[in-house]
Amino acid sequence: MRLIAIEEHILPLHVREAWASAPPPHDPVSAIADGGETGERLADLGEHRLALMDEQGVDVQVLSLTTPGLHNLEPRSAVEEARRVNDLIADACNRHPTRFQGFAAVPTADPDAAPRELERAVRELGLKGALVCGRTRERHLDHPALQPMLAKAAELGVPLFIHPQTPSPEVRQANYSGIGAQADLALAAFGLGWHYEAGLEWVRLAAAGVFDELPGLQIILGHWGEVVLFYLERTEAVLNRALKLDRSLGDYARRNLYVTGSGMWSEPYLKRCLEIVGPDRLLFSTDFPYQYRPGREPRRFLETVDLDDAARRGLAFANWERLIGAAAD
Repeated sequence: MRLIAIEEHILPLHVREAWASAPPPHDPVSAIADGGETGERLADLGEHRLALMDEQGVDVQVLSLTTPGLHNLEPRSAVEEARRVNDLIADACNRHPTRFQGFAAVPTADPDAAPRELERAVRELGLKGALVCGRTRERHLDHPALQPMLAKAAELGVPLFIHPQTPSPEVRQANYSGIGAQADLALAAFGLGWHYEAGLEWVRLAAAGVFDELPGLQIILGHWGEVVLFYLERTEAVLNRALKLDRSLGDYARRNLYVTGSGMWSEPYLKRCLEIVGPDRLLFSTDFPYQYRPGREPRRFLETVDLDDAARRGLAFANWERLIGAAAD
């Protein structure tokens, strides 16, 4: 069975340099997570990456710039880096058309340029959507300045993947400090804070009425829904009383959300998401290279998880191909 993994990351050297030269605050996680062998794998877009894909049993990677993307750069730098990253991803896809697809990086620091670069990446370069990292400094995705980018994604028929990033220094200080430097950062980032950050961005889009204005906009959340899906009934009940929306939060989940596991091989989590969004909205991902482990674990999970044949095919490749079909028309 063909296996398409949709959250598979890259990190070129020039982006590292742009991060270092950007004004503070800087995301502190990359210095820990993106070095050594992981850093080498992030930078490679050739034979070594393909060999690791083969070892995992992955046929296609959908490449994307890793967190925090370009969100913390100054506007001019963000625009320049977005073009370089998207050209690089498109080149890798052209060199290995049966093995790579791509998500665009978008310069959300420049709200006027973001929809233009998204359109260029999709129409000219053939990328399949964009990966964004939630906030752009103080702006959340539902900020009015970013509405044109959201509208452009809906117009193009391509999904936006909301990837986690580290909470702001103020949030880290208020909620994730006082245990110890290493534990504080781990808890604020990949331990918990990352996932609240990403999940909240999707909830905010719904609460702000974005899906009412743009009913065709499709969002992807990783890590089996970034925590918020597991508390959906409670959040839905509160929002239904507090806001006047066209639909319930559960309806938006079933109409405007796709969910992927990000290398978390958990059958109970998958089953919970299956109950909420249905079998046609589950996607596969390995979170390469962060969750890479030898032994064909991605393929084994796909083959052994308790799903019927149609749902298994959907998770493996068919749901993704149907989702991006609108962009190919």
